[in-house]
Amino acid sequence: MIDIKFLRENPEVVKENIRKKFQDSKIPMVDEVIQLDAESRKVKQEADDLRASRNKISKEIGALMAQGKKEEAEEKKAQVTAGAQRLAQLEEKEVQLQEKITKIMMVIPNIIDASVPIGRDDSENVEIEKFGEPIVSDFEVPYHADILDSINGLDKESAGRTSGNGFYYLMGDAARIHSAMISYARDFMIDKGFTYCIPPFMIRSSVVNGVMSFAEMEAMMYKIEGEDLYLIGTSEHSMIGKFKGQIVKETSLPITMTSYSPCFRKEVGSHGIEERGVYRVHQFEKQEMVVLCRPEESMDWYNKMWTYTVEFFRSLDIPVRTLECCSGDLADLKVKSCDVEAWSPRQKKYFEVGSCSTLGDAQARRLGIRTKGENGTYFVHTLNNTVLASPRGLIAFLENNVNQDGSISIPEALRPYMGGKDKVYPSQK
Repeated sequence: MIDIKFLRENPEVVKENIRKKFQDSKIPMVDEVIQLDAESRKVKQEADDLRASRNKISKEIGALMAQGKKEEAEEKKAQVTAGAQRLAQLEEKEVQLQEKITKIMMVIPNIIDASVPIGRDDSENVEIEKFGEPIVSDFEVPYHADILDSINGLDKESAGRTSGNGFYYLMGDAARIHSAMISYARDFMIDKGFTYCIPPFMIRSSVVNGVMSFAEMEAMMYKIEGEDLYLIGTSEHSMIGKFKGQIVKETSLPITMTSYSPCFRKEVGSHGIEERGVYRVHQFEKQEMVVLCRPEESMDWYNKMWTYTVEFFRSLDIPVRTLECCSGDLADLKVKSCDVEAWSPRQKKYFEVGSCSTLGDAQARRLGIRTKGENGTYFVHTLNNTVLASPRGLIAFLENNVNQDGSISIPEALRPYMGGKDKVYPSQK
């Protein structure tokens, strides 16, 4: 959510930003919210004047009563009563107007960074840089579900009976590799100076509304029936929500955290849930990084954060590239975002394994997360980035480390988490 003062003073900038995101239907909202804001301020001024007048008259009534001028005091009391009725009307109108303003402001997109490429959707995202040489195997790399099946590592049939489509059992060495990757990602970020955290896996609607757009919430979140609670789609939601309504010490900034959680997503949309493999599922696990910082530091942190993900995947012998998200592919709260994509030797193309975003003060403004410095109180900036989301990260690992004989090489960085194993071999069936 952008600053109402900024919108009021720069309506054409806000409208142009909406055009860059190809959301022209929202342009009339800018003028509508300016009109509502003007009306709200007028109502507030009248209400403030009435409150000041009431305080003044109340003092006069006290003085008149002390002088025994009861008749004049009663006339003043009648003025207070009439003013009170009008004040009640104004206060009710203030609330109504503010609710309308907030509702509109929640759907007007955040101002994107000047460096963001302009494009309608993800097909117009721009490659930034490649890291590692893409592997072109001299044998046909199996589909990841077949690799998992070769080590008796995947059971979707049983998960279908217990939970339905979009769920899975990981078994044996597959489950161990998965857990090893998560543990390694945790320690990797701790070594970068981030504080490790396991957050709540359910959050209230007030937090959900603070960290994402309504459209995203509807497409992603599972609601707990009869409760004001949602299952998290990513631990970023809990981690940012931790500071809701707080004034954090400026000396504590930047706050850098890395969090583990299971994640739950409805995955509503045309892409659907993957029937055979585990590329798109309802439940997965994730190691995340979250930063709260001063506004002037946010872009430096953004560039640090995505490089950590690149470094992590390269340490597992997985070639990756970074892709700049274009304006039309940015969620409404985001200022700038890039995806980290891993190379698929089987498909001979890259696929998304992580995303890094800076949201400016949008989340902090919605949730009331501030800090106090020499120049007063201000909203912090928030950033988030995926270290590892598995099983998608597991797919990248398997495809890039499977050998022609069906064995799976374990990179050196992962061996301490695998009991020293340097290879995993197909099961004897």
